[in-house]
Amino acid sequence: MEKSKPRIIKDYEKLDKQIQEQIKLTYPEGFSQYLITFLNQNGKYVSALPFETDEYYYLVRMTQDEADMIVSADEDYDDEGILKNEVKEIFEDKYADLDYLSEKTGESTKDEPEDN
Repeated sequence: MEKSKPRIIKDYEKLDKQIQEQIKLTYPEGFSQYLITFLNQNGKYVSALPFETDEYYYLVRMTQDEADMIVSADEDYDDEGILKNEVKEIFEDKYADLDYLSEKTGESTKDEPEDN
């Protein structure tokens, strides 16, 4: 049985810049439609964006409104809330060696048969 990863529950602004960039690459069309809800240690429901690395399982605390505001205020996203192509290419090059990202962005490093 696989050992579960440590969970990190944190606000988006408090994450390292590299983790923020990786999250943007994982969610190039914004965050709000991917939020999940969980019960925190105080028994309160909290919404968060899930993000998994090789070492950690992140739950990035944000409400629907905060998710929309983060994207709309971020210059890496266009007016429609889509990650700009030039930014996406920079991040893909920067994090090309991270297997957990290549799986999520559709550029698998494994040789898999294509569906025809």
